Amino acid sequence: MKQHVTISLYWKCQLIGWSVAALYWGYTGYSKAGFNWLLGVLQFTTDVAVYILITHLYRCFALKQGWQNLGLHKLLPRLIPTVVVLGLVYLFVTVLKVYFFRVWFQLGFSGTFGDFFDRYRDSIFVAGVRLMSIWLLACHMYHYSRREINIARENARLSVITRDAQLSNLSAQLNPHFLFNSLNNIKALIIDDPKSARRAIDLLADLLRNSLYSGDNQMITVEEELELVKDYLELEKLRLEERLQYHIESNNLPQNMTLPRLCIQTLVENAIKHGISQQKQGGFISINLNHEPNGLVISVSNPGRLNPVKENSGLGIKNLNERLELRYKGSAYFVIGEANDMVTATIKISRV
Repeated sequence: MKQHVTISLYWKCQLIGWSVAALYWGYTGYSKAGFNWLLGVLQFTTDVAVYILITHLYRCFALKQGWQNLGLHKLLPRLIPTVVVLGLVYLFVTVLKVYFFRVWFQLGFSGTFGDFFDRYRDSIFVAGVRLMSIWLLACHMYHYSRREINIARENARLSVITRDAQLSNLSAQLNPHFLFNSLNNIKALIIDDPKSARRAIDLLADLLRNSLYSGDNQMITVEEELELVKDYLELEKLRLEERLQYHIESNNLPQNMTLPRLCIQTLVENAIKHGISQQKQGGFISINLNHEPNGLVISVSNPGRLNPVKENSGLGIKNLNERLELRYKGSAYFVIGEANDMVTATIKISRV
């Protein structure tokens, strides 16, 4: 099968840009008397090849140093001396090339290299600085646009994943069995305990409102997330009654600290679904949030045995892992483990 060779946009721009510049220089020479076609072709070929080589070497250096990821305030102090250095490289390469071409092809040329250099030094250096400034601007504008496109694409993807997480959690919270039991409990409470019945209805309404009308907020404060978790646990307690006990502890949390929406609720839901609900006598869920010097640690523990296939294959856990990766770029992770018949799920978000 015949393979098609594709040329990247970068190389297309390099070839077209320097070819146009070399053609312009060739045209200025052609317009003068005594134009040498062989010399013109050699000048055009070497101009394109040499200047592509110089700028490509700079690009390799800049990519290796990570300059394409720098903001404008950090990039500018690097580009100013870079323009001067590239201008000097352009000066020496161009003077050498033009001088030796004249020695080899121009009859009667007998000037020394020093005199030739002094004569054309300033004009060629200024031209080099101008050309390299244009090239650097185009190069870094290209990388900036690519970075912005990637950021926009990742934000859009993160928004979709967050919405999927909200819908999957809504489905898990209000699946027919859960909703049926909750409504039956509310029905019984209406006669025996109207106050608790009203509270249960409020909890259902809060869960619906948080799941459906939260907008596109991908990050919420820890306080807001814990309120959602408490509502969920209180409603689950209507179904599981004394089989579900829980404790929430948070230490040294800065005010208005944010985290990805539904991340703690996903761990709690997983603990009830695969832990408490599977235990005849129920169990105790421990939720701990600790703000450490190197980041935030969230852990949710419940009695049970770890089933790696079930624990890591759920849609909620998959979404959680992907959201952490997209949001924190490797600075956050999720892990789940078992010790002494207790399963603990942990999220660690490192300080960036």
